[in-house]
Amino acid sequence: VLCSDKTGTITQNKMEVAALYSGEKLYYKKDFKHSLENIQEVLTVLVHASQRHSIDPMEKAIGNEISRLTLAKEDLDLVKEYPLSKELFAMTRVMKSKNSPQSHAYCKGAPEAIFQLCHFSEEENTRYTQLVHQLAENGYRVLAAAHCEVNSTELPEKQEEFPFVFSGLVAFEDPIREEVPGAISECNKAGIKVIMITGDFPATAKSIANQIGLQHNDQVLTGAELQNMSDAELKEKIKNTHLFARIIPEQKLQIIKALKANGEVVAMTGDGVNDAPALKAADIGIAMGMKGTDVAREASSLVLLDDNFASIVYAIRSGRRIFDNLQKAMSYILAIHVPIIGLVLLPAFNSSLPILLMPMHIVFMELIIDPVCSIAFESEQEERGIMNRPPRNPDELFFGWRKIAFSLVKGFLLLAMVVVVYFLSLKEGHSDNAVRAIAFSSLIVGNVFLILTSLSDTRNFVSVILENNKALVIISTIAFTLLFLTIGNPMLQKIFSFEYPGHQHFLTSIIGAVSVLFILEMIKLLRLKHPL
Repeated sequence: VLCSDKTGTITQNKMEVAALYSGEKLYYKKDFKHSLENIQEVLTVLVHASQRHSIDPMEKAIGNEISRLTLAKEDLDLVKEYPLSKELFAMTRVMKSKNSPQSHAYCKGAPEAIFQLCHFSEEENTRYTQLVHQLAENGYRVLAAAHCEVNSTELPEKQEEFPFVFSGLVAFEDPIREEVPGAISECNKAGIKVIMITGDFPATAKSIANQIGLQHNDQVLTGAELQNMSDAELKEKIKNTHLFARIIPEQKLQIIKALKANGEVVAMTGDGVNDAPALKAADIGIAMGMKGTDVAREASSLVLLDDNFASIVYAIRSGRRIFDNLQKAMSYILAIHVPIIGLVLLPAFNSSLPILLMPMHIVFMELIIDPVCSIAFESEQEERGIMNRPPRNPDELFFGWRKIAFSLVKGFLLLAMVVVVYFLSLKEGHSDNAVRAIAFSSLIVGNVFLILTSLSDTRNFVSVILENNKALVIISTIAFTLLFLTIGNPMLQKIFSFEYPGHQHFLTSIIGAVSVLFILEMIKLLRLKHPL
């Protein structure tokens, strides 16, 4: 399960004021310059309710709009600030002019919180809520604004005690990242459940979910509902929930616990100090690198440098590729050592047989095996359909008995081929050194073919060759060059105890190696058509 924030991860975090509601009328951005008198009041309230030099995207968007419309911004002194709280999604700043003894309270926040502060009647509440829904369904993030005069020198302890008057609404547009719909589609195919968590209005969450292709069955769980749920209820409800709206950071931990209680492997994104417990509790905590706090980064397993949801999905794809390549490398190591051990032990059972593998030959083999495992397999591209398969069972062994058995089958097949070539060469009456040269050649060629067929579980060896795995090309070229030199160069023949029997006698080595390649490719094809 991948739990992601909306703002900045799924969207671009480039907030712009898209619409303003003031004086019982809705104005869109294109109409702002022609309606300055009508929208000036709500913009003034919004800018005074925002912090100076803010890094918050919405507050920056308000400041940018004021600058764009070249509206004068009165320089006021801050008297007191009432911050956002869990109980009330609104903040108030009491400001005072240097030339006036009177103060003003400016408030902005979630529409439902502002409606509550303005003591709306049921009819007003219904009317304005419908308007908020209308804006939210277009994917806008909606805030409401209110203000009032403060005549008393003693300020109230709570925001609820101010006699606020409704100023209007502001709708922000935050475009989704272009690559996110494709990433969500990949997640759906890969069996990864994506959960979007946002502090926005539920209708906004639904609109964004529809734009990115997030499956949500028209169900949204809000922070208020979450607060009143027992752990058992949430554990059951979360199985079919993909959208969480009006969530505060502390509630992320509750979501994590419910998912883990259902046996899910959970990744969670976060950026704030309050996200740290959830990031720590998740199997994989992902902190935002651009907007994240140091506390969030310390608590997380990964840091997302570009704050992009698609990068998380790319990391999953890369993880699957690395996992596959490690398994293939281990399978190859096990397979290739079967013929090495077998050929070393063969003369031990019959003293009349010439020794086939000496220390120098084994060193030669290892000079091929080690680079192949550490470079060729590592740089091999991902398998076809890597994101179309379900997640791996976490209880499954990394290298289980089935893989061990198949590796041994490959190894014994290569051993059998070399042994057949070995005895055929003896039957032809070659000297011990010539037999050793022929059999060793079949082992080297068979080893290269084993590498070719082992590099991919879904593509044939021709595709592997054409993919231009540079490491494979270099290692294979060096291996064949050294093999030709050891067989043909008199000095190297002596070092390797070889004798050149004539090129026609190496035909059995090539036929044997090609036979092994053909059999392994047929097994691969059968395994693709009839997976275990």
